Amino acid sequence: MDEGYIKFNCKWIKDKPILTANKLFEINKWRDKLYSIGLIGAYDNEIGFGNISIRFEKNSFIITGSATGKYPALNENHYVLVNKYNFDKNNLTCKGPIKASSESLSHAMIYECSSDTNAIIHIHNIDMWKNLIDKLPTTNKKISYGTPAIAKEIKRLFLESKVNDEKIIVMGGHKEGIISFGKTLDEAGNILLNK
Repeated sequence: MDEGYIKFNCKWIKDKPILTANKLFEINKWRDKLYSIGLIGAYDNEIGFGNISIRFEKNSFIITGSATGKYPALNENHYVLVNKYNFDKNNLTCKGPIKASSESLSHAMIYECSSDTNAIIHIHNIDMWKNLIDKLPTTNKKISYGTPAIAKEIKRLFLESKVNDEKIIVMGGHKEGIISFGKTLDEAGNILLNK
């Protein structure tokens, strides 16, 4: 199992928390809800799954840090700003008290492909995944999470499918993985709760 491991080159600039109290409340409202119903969490081996992000500025976003899925509640020290990334070179730069989630490049590609997206949620649920795979926009089953290949695969879905209308991606090569997105966290979250 390669779950939870960062597969990109991460330049981490350790710094103070980025989130304001209002933004922390907003993002934690959905993170807490998804954790409470098991869509974000940790496996028995304590490897966490699931993450959540919000757009910060045009080409940057705030995302849950690596290995935070196992915590029942998060504070400002569990979020980080991703402010630079390069898909071809498989690297990103993040700034804050923790390293960025292993799914950060996937989030970056969605923000790039959908200018009106301001929130992204990645969850794990085997039943939902089995029910939705190949029925909704689905990435190639041979492509793993957290790689430049999955970012390119997400871009392909934006070009060749109705993913921008559906606002949900089933990760074919990432068993249990589903990503939703929207203009707001409420939109992204409700898409998942209604599936």
